[in-house]
Amino acid sequence: MLQNLSVFIGRRYIGAKRRNHFISFISTVSMIGLTLGVMVLIIVLSVMNGFERELRERILGMVPHGTISGVEPVENWEALREQALEHPEVRGAAPYISDTSMLISPRQSRGALVTGTDPAYIDEVSILRNHMVSGNLDDLTPGNWNIVLGQSLARQLGVQAGDRINVMVPEVSVNIMGVQPRFKRFTVSGIFQVGAQLDADTAFVHMEDMATLKRMPGAVQGIQLSMNDLFQAPRVTRQLAIDMPGQYQFSDWTRTQGNLFQAIQLEKRMVGLLLFMIVAVAAFNIVSSLIMLVTEKQSDIAILRTMGARPSQIMGIFMVQGGVVGVVGVSIGIILGILGALTIDRIVAFVENLFGFQVLDGSVYFISYLPSELRLDDVILVACVSLVASFLSTLYPAWRASRTLPAEALRYE
Repeated sequence: MLQNLSVFIGRRYIGAKRRNHFISFISTVSMIGLTLGVMVLIIVLSVMNGFERELRERILGMVPHGTISGVEPVENWEALREQALEHPEVRGAAPYISDTSMLISPRQSRGALVTGTDPAYIDEVSILRNHMVSGNLDDLTPGNWNIVLGQSLARQLGVQAGDRINVMVPEVSVNIMGVQPRFKRFTVSGIFQVGAQLDADTAFVHMEDMATLKRMPGAVQGIQLSMNDLFQAPRVTRQLAIDMPGQYQFSDWTRTQGNLFQAIQLEKRMVGLLLFMIVAVAAFNIVSSLIMLVTEKQSDIAILRTMGARPSQIMGIFMVQGGVVGVVGVSIGIILGILGALTIDRIVAFVENLFGFQVLDGSVYFISYLPSELRLDDVILVACVSLVASFLSTLYPAWRASRTLPAEALRYE
């Protein structure tokens, strides 16, 4: 009996009616606060994971994970491509020529990164084909001078499929007319939409047309790479550039898109820290409710001490009470958080239909729905941190109870 005294009396105190109903109210508020804090933390972290996944799949699905470019135009790109594909981490490789150019339509002019590619290889390094909203990527054939534009770029230029625009590269031609900029008229053969900034500053042409425009026929600028593990791109790209014969420059997605993903990670940590304050407030409520309970149970504690209960057993009684509040609150919060993370898209869609508004406007954001990706490690982290916080909140009140002197507590009884 004495071995289970703390658990037995602690459970009795939990179910017993108290003279001071305010203490029960504070305990209930503490439990609800823990539940809400854990639930919101899991849902928000899952939504942040969903945005990270969408950005990773969309943006890094469009841009190469790594690029290897020659100091001079590369003519033996087939051999370089085969050498790159021999690396176990390389999933695909494609030749390319790219340059920042000026796109000029009858209405507007815009700067954009124009990439010359080959439709036969582009699927190995890009998801462009899956995001064509008009036209066909296979229309990029050499000599037809076709161009594929991002949807936002086409809107800014005021053109659509079938219209013609001029593409001016940052080079000049010298002839009897003097020094003139080098440009060529292209036909818009297709429009793509990824839903990101790439839609506003990216265009694609056939690499042979781009090579002709830049006066490097039969050669390319380098090769683009896609990796099985995109986080290995910096190491693999650098290793391949060093191992290849000749002088080559290399780059990877961390130099072009790395800041974006670092910002997402920072936002995830900051939002998680701010939302953890809800759990901290609930933990402080556990402290206040236990301190008031200790004050209310002074005579009971004194009687238990005179009957031979040790201070550690008295301490355990109140730790059991605070622990039950923490475990129940965190457990319910985990269940509700998991259910919310798995159904948040349907919940938001229902609210949008009910009240007639849109949370994410597809014309402003790159997605029109709220993504969610539930991760087990996030659930475990939230549960462990919340349980530790609730456990620590029981230590001081329980210690206060264990320091109660029987004579002082029974003096006025």
